[in-house]
Amino acid sequence: MTLPIAWAAAREAVFEAGSAAAPGPIPVPLAESDGLTLAAPLVTLTDLPAFPTSSVDGWAARGPAPWRIVGQVLAGDTAAPLTEDGTCVEIATGGMVPVGTATIVRVEDSTIADGAVTGEPRRLPDWREQGEEAAAGEELLPAGTPVTPGVIGLAASCGYDTLTCRPAPRAALLVFGDELLTTGTPGAGRVRDALGPSLPSWLRRAGTEVMHTRVPVADTLEEHVAALRAAIDAGAQLICTTGGTMHGPVDHLHPALAELGATYVVNTVAVRPGFPMLVARLPGGQFVAGLPGNPQSTFVALVSLVLPLLAGLTGRPMPALGTVTLGADVPGRGDFTHLALVTLAGGRAHPVAHVGSSMLRGLANSVGFAVIPPGAEGHEGTVAQLVTLLDGERS
Repeated sequence: MTLPIAWAAAREAVFEAGSAAAPGPIPVPLAESDGLTLAAPLVTLTDLPAFPTSSVDGWAARGPAPWRIVGQVLAGDTAAPLTEDGTCVEIATGGMVPVGTATIVRVEDSTIADGAVTGEPRRLPDWREQGEEAAAGEELLPAGTPVTPGVIGLAASCGYDTLTCRPAPRAALLVFGDELLTTGTPGAGRVRDALGPSLPSWLRRAGTEVMHTRVPVADTLEEHVAALRAAIDAGAQLICTTGGTMHGPVDHLHPALAELGATYVVNTVAVRPGFPMLVARLPGGQFVAGLPGNPQSTFVALVSLVLPLLAGLTGRPMPALGTVTLGADVPGRGDFTHLALVTLAGGRAHPVAHVGSSMLRGLANSVGFAVIPPGAEGHEGTVAQLVTLLDGERS
């Protein structure tokens, strides 16, 4: 009988295992880097801006008004210096500010008469100084930062064509269970599979490339072993399975792992719901995350083990826990950590209904899991840690 490991210790164990197995960094074109992870700090290749630029359409002028017009600077032009007082150039937004400029007067604040410009500049300068946003060589983002469209735009503005990233882990999903239907409504002793359609989306949002799915896998040892081998052959670095993590008459995951020569990183976690969960490593270096078959328990195992493992594999920090103030009492679960689904109302976290292990209605209406430590109760008005659910953005 395997004794369960504490929930916090399990998270650390799989994160460390993933970090030790993280693949080396590769250069990735900017347009292909969304959702990956920076493997090196993002450092400016130049000052930002690289030269003083006008933030308005107007006149770059030297000396007191009136100013004689001696040229024009459009965005993309190299500006000649202003060398005489009483002169100006027409300048477009984004245009390079000429050396010698004392002020910029907006078009709407100026008048032109007899070929000369007069007007009053605003109190604050209407141009961006060289290096105002960042100096050349300054670190903008650390290694381990998820690449988002904002990161891509920042990198492009610095002059990058590629980013040094950790490659996205390739993931497979195997859903065990003879009782599962993949289409239509449940009935006659069979239930509709909810995990085959939903888990790949969660895995993609966690930064993986889901490249192999099999639903359902028959409840025999031979089919379990064959399905795992097929996922390995397809190139999966992470194989998520659902169901079969207990030791009942149709639970074949543990014997299948033994036949493949796997070693356990974590085998059973002291958390409710979701108790029978595991992460094992195969001789070829692939990870198998064994998730319970009951849907809510599956997602408890996902946030408990899979997301920390993927953080390690992608070079990201351990997923941080948030905090919430409880708006109602939340029971403990004895010696187990209780992950209780909550929603936010009035700035406080309230438990939701429909949170049985086989239910998904509560999950769909939640912001995450409030963490109630072993041997404790959650009391209204106290602060609890929060495991947030993935939002709509790839992280």
